[in-house]
Amino acid sequence: MKFSLNGLYIESYTKCANCGVLIYEASAEDAARKKTHDGQTYCSQECVDWKIERDARHAEAAH
Repeated sequence: MKFSLNGLYIESYTKCANCGVLIYEASAEDAARKKTHDGQTYCSQECVDWKIERDARHAEAAH
């Protein structure tokens, strides 16, 4: 979710591809934590790692 500079309306919604947490572009703290992987946006490195590990588990189960 992105607030306008004047804070009166929401421009767009950005959610973590893993946990669904809303990511606020205006926050310096959130911008530092925000990660991208395979074209998806995540709220933290932990969510990226979890996604990679989940994909590896699913690949193992498929074999």
